[in-house]
Amino acid sequence: MQLSSWRRRLAAAIIALTPLPALSNNGEVSLDYAYYSPPSLVIRDQGWLEEHFSEQGRNVKWILSRGSNNSLEFLNSGATQFALTSSISAFVSRANGQPVKTVYSYLWAEPSALVIPQQSEIDGFESIRGKRVAATKGTDPYFFLLRALEHHNLSSKDVRIVHLQHPEGRTALEQGRVDVWAGLDPHMAASEAAGARFLYRNPDFGLAAFLNTSERVLETEPETVATVLRAYERARQWIIDHPDQTAELVARETGLPAEVIRLQLARYDFSRPVPGQAHLAAIEPIIPLLKADNILRRTADTEATLASLLASDIAQGIVEGKTR
Repeated sequence: MQLSSWRRRLAAAIIALTPLPALSNNGEVSLDYAYYSPPSLVIRDQGWLEEHFSEQGRNVKWILSRGSNNSLEFLNSGATQFALTSSISAFVSRANGQPVKTVYSYLWAEPSALVIPQQSEIDGFESIRGKRVAATKGTDPYFFLLRALEHHNLSSKDVRIVHLQHPEGRTALEQGRVDVWAGLDPHMAASEAAGARFLYRNPDFGLAAFLNTSERVLETEPETVATVLRAYERARQWIIDHPDQTAELVARETGLPAEVIRLQLARYDFSRPVPGQAHLAAIEPIIPLLKADNILRRTADTEATLASLLASDIAQGIVEGKTR
């Protein structure tokens, strides 16, 4: 009786001391999905991951993300194993000490635009001084705002930034609670279709959008990572081959008209899936702005972060057809 009790206590102690990755290998696969990431919507709709992982007795859990900051919270807390973010957000997270690794680039796009109401009296960028600007801190539209201000010899101190999640930013603009909104598709496309105007666009500020995981997942579950990347690459090809069906799917998921989604998709480039030097080079001009706005830690080593952010080998093999 005593021996049996001792064995139970020993077994419980061994389980408690077992590293989490070893316990999670046969458990749930958790990912976020987002309306600004058509590939994630395609994968979720088609059920490719559920089909694959069910053979291993593993469930797939999807969590809706409203922005890069949301996605990184999920990843860094362990709620998900994969996170959809802007390239800048992934860089900032790693520079500030989180073990984020980028494994795929699910699209390249104009990251944002500064949107004003149709009847706005703002008649040029200089008129933005002192105005209320909605943006989601830690996301591409926020970084686009900083870069647009810097491009016009202004800074974040020259406007009144109102920190709102992307959908709330659009609502605040339409209700007149802010003067300008740093938009994000598909919400931005919906505003555009409803008559809102662009105060400022700049395709030269184009950036990648990343699929990330953690160092732990990359090290302990490389086959899980490969399976997810195969699904993303399959979705990328599906989107290229089925533009109308993609628009209909995203419209159904978002509740927005298909013509709005076509505006969104027209700003997306799906031809650069393997993250590489060009993706990093697009980040570099924004680093001084991140430092000036105190988004990066004072101790952040930005060169080391750029050098260690990407883990492209698996994606490279899949895209080149070397990994099946």
